[in-house]
Amino acid sequence: MSGYPNSPYGASAPSQNHYGGPPPPNQYGQPPPNQYGQNAYGQKPHPPPPGGQQGGQQPYGYPPQPHATPYVYPPAQPAFAPGTDPEIIRSFQMCDQDGSGFIDDKELQRALSSASHSFSLRTVHLLMFEFTRNNSMKIGPQEFTSLWHSLQAWRAIFERFDRDRSGKIETMELRDALLSLGYSISPTILQTLVSKYDKTGQSRGIDYDNFIECSLVVKGLTDKFKEKDKSYVGSASLTYEEFMQIVLPFIVA
Repeated sequence: MSGYPNSPYGASAPSQNHYGGPPPPNQYGQPPPNQYGQNAYGQKPHPPPPGGQQGGQQPYGYPPQPHATPYVYPPAQPAFAPGTDPEIIRSFQMCDQDGSGFIDDKELQRALSSASHSFSLRTVHLLMFEFTRNNSMKIGPQEFTSLWHSLQAWRAIFERFDRDRSGKIETMELRDALLSLGYSISPTILQTLVSKYDKTGQSRGIDYDNFIECSLVVKGLTDKFKEKDKSYVGSASLTYEEFMQIVLPFIVA
């Protein structure tokens, strides 16, 4: 029999092929796609409209639409303060050859040294530690500016107390020079400093480079001790760990 008495449309249903024939059309009159993305007649489905399905994904293996990547501005480089001496800027830029805005210890050594005097790497390391308070061995424009002005002040003190113009500060001259910086040093410590920083081994006087190093050590250790001497009585209690943290940066510079 060919009729379907219960069909809602009153028409007979089409004959079915039970041995692999095509399935009946769907409600829109088109054959449904099979599991391989093709319809029953071997035709690929039409591509989806731009934008794909909800959720940003597209069917049938189409790649998602690219999203615009926001532009990330590079971090601002450190800069010199307005009104900085052009000589300072020029010296810094000559050393900062990669334009990073920082110079390392060897570059700083070249910037500070001249035909008349040179700076050892140890003095340079102490200077960098003094003006950055870290061991990164990098210094930026603002720290370089402060360092430059401080060196000018130290140079003026050195020349003031080098009364015989020997190019060296002797023991009593060193005492007066440190006192002008605010540090009253006992004769015993004073002699130890001269013995330490007189590179000739004669314990008579120290040159400009070693005067800077000596002043940095005295200043650094004194400032650290004052942090523990809250009452400013000349004595303080500190642990072994605290003592090592104070002293080591000046020993291993």
